[in-house]
Formats: sequence, structure tokens, C-alpha cells
Amino acid sequence: MPDLATLMQNIIIWAPGVLLAITLHEWAHGYAASRFGDHTAAMMGRLSLNPLVHIDLIWTIVVPIGILIFSMVTMGQPFAFGGAKPVPVNPRNFRGSLRVAMFWVAIAGPLMNLILAVVAALLLHGVGFLPEFFATPVALMLLAMLKMNVILAVFNLLPMPPLDGGRIAVAVLPHPWDRYWAGMERWGIVIVMGLAFTGLLGQILGPMMAMVTHAVASMTGLI
Repeated sequence: MPDLATLMQNIIIWAPGVLLAITLHEWAHGYAASRFGDHTAAMMGRLSLNPLVHIDLIWTIVVPIGILIFSMVTMGQPFAFGGAKPVPVNPRNFRGSLRVAMFWVAIAGPLMNLILAVVAALLLHGVGFLPEFFATPVALMLLAMLKMNVILAVFNLLPMPPLDGGRIAVAVLPHPWDRYWAGMERWGIVIVMGLAFTGLLGQILGPMMAMVTHAVASMTGLI
């Protein structure tokens, strides 16, 4: 069990990246929906950059801290993952092609996370200009932000409803396969959790996360 000081230090390092990643992820979904005519998120106060309106007690607080402790105990290094309350979207309000709207609303969140990962990588170039006592914690926070956004982007692009990737698949699959795949939503989380507990999810996502992280680092000149 990590000591309290080390745990608090890692919570402080990871918390800004987690909150920023999940807040802008959900905001992006709501914003995309509003561009296609659905203003449900705005009417419910969820089209906001205020993290408080997106926080979920379990997925935003309990799960990230639990995974952080577990990773420090089992792997000896900090790792965090979390989520937020999904932004409400009503497809019946969409203008134009339903498939096009569904595609862009679903992909908006992961795209935002990839943008944030690139921003974090670019900001790391400026750490060297900071005072030494300030540079290290800022660098660790930016690295955590980069990792967190890559994790969220890759995880959410899994083609399994109700994840964003599953909704993207429903938007692009031809009829009747789109309806069959949409019907998987009731089992999607059960399947994902099963993959997680068996370790298969890590084997699937690990190489993809490494590839995306390498691409972001290469594109931004970190390596």
C-alpha cells in the first residue's frame, strides 16, 4: 500500500489531466450535437466547461483513485482512468442525415482527447523555461494529461456500444447490421468489463495506446 504522501502527490499530478480530459470530452459531444440541432445538453446545463456539472461520484472520483492505488501497489507506478456523466443527446432533434450527425457527435469526444494529448505534448516543450522547482511537477502533470487523453481516446473508440466507437460503428454499418449492432448496447459494458477482468482489454488497448502516444510524441517533436 503506497504511503499517504505519495498517494496525495499522484492524485495532485493526475487530477488536472483527468478533469480536463473528461470535461472537454463530454463538452465536445454536447457541442457537436448542438451543431446538428440538438440543444438538450445546453438546456440541461451540460454544455459547460465547468467540471462540476460533469462529475460522477463513482467514475470521476472513486474509480480513478482506486485504479491509481491499484497501479501503484501492483506495478509500482501511477496510472489513472476515469469517466464522467454522459452528456444527454436526443437524436430526434438532429437536422439532416441522422447517420452523419450520429457519427460526428460520437467521434467528437475522442477527437477532443487526441487534440488535448497534442496540446499537452506541445506544452512540454516549454517546461524548460520554468524555474527548476516548478518545472518537474508541471512536466509530470502534462505527461499525465497526455497519457489520460490517449487512454480515453483509444478506449472510447472501441467499436462496442455504448462506447463512442460503438456508436460510430452503428452510424457507418449498412442496414440491418446497424440495428443488430445497436442492440448490443445492453451487453456492451458487460463485455468490456469481462475483457478488463480477464486482462484481454489491456492486451488489446496497450499496443494501440503505445502507437498513438508514439505518434503524438513524434508529431510534436518530443522524440
